[in-house]
Amino acid sequence: MVRVATIYVAPDTASEKLGEVDRGREVVVLDTSREWLKVEAALGEERLLTGWILDKGVVQVSTPNGDRILFGEAVDSEDQASRRRGRRGADQDALRLYYRVYDIFPSSPLAAEALYRSADIRWQLEKVDIMSRPSAHEKEAYLREGMNEELMKLVEKKYPGTKWADLAAFQRIDNKLCGDWQGSSKCPEKEADIYEKYVSEHPQSPAVAEALYDAAWRRAALIEIYKTEDQAKKSEESKAKAISLAQKASSQFPQSDWGARAERLLFLIQQGVPTYGNAQD
Repeated sequence: MVRVATIYVAPDTASEKLGEVDRGREVVVLDTSREWLKVEAALGEERLLTGWILDKGVVQVSTPNGDRILFGEAVDSEDQASRRRGRRGADQDALRLYYRVYDIFPSSPLAAEALYRSADIRWQLEKVDIMSRPSAHEKEAYLREGMNEELMKLVEKKYPGTKWADLAAFQRIDNKLCGDWQGSSKCPEKEADIYEKYVSEHPQSPAVAEALYDAAWRRAALIEIYKTEDQAKKSEESKAKAISLAQKASSQFPQSDWGARAERLLFLIQQGVPTYGNAQD
């Protein structure tokens, strides 16, 4: 569905209304009658409803450019979700619609991107919820509930070697990050290693610039953290690593936001300005 459809008992708008089918919901066509379709509609949470809907706004496998129509409706729904007074539930509509592009038109050139966008919307919605809980402030990642990785892993499995698989792998790093470092070097050390490993394993990823910056920022934070742990040698080593990573991000991606942020970080490190904690001159 690319519209909200009312389900009737009979093929007649004067008959009893049974409910509504939202955008992105799947319907199975059981019968037809002039401009009507008898359908079994999936309403979510394993609820099924059988009845009649007007044959409007239903994209089928045989629909010309059906993949593009679904994708376009998904983009429109995503835009609605981003607006302050956008349509209620538009985020869930977009999630379902993107997934349907992949599900119904798996050979479409839009399928990989659509599956990733569906996974990303679910990821971001879950992240907002999970990060609002008290457990989000726990030091170790395993002490909080993580985002569901099923769809992200599906992107990596179905479309290996693509930028969408690279982006899915980058998003999954979220589940490995600490909540609150609590001033300890253990977490930023581990996280910097994770981001540096990502860069080496996904050199063509659109997220490389961000990963380089994320690693550099953590190495920069370790400069001050190691000082509080009386590890002067490690502090200097982290400074050298932070500078190297920031320079790489800045030089390789000069036109990106991450490149500019890396340049700023590099300036602060070289000026001896602390980038983490309460230390000051």
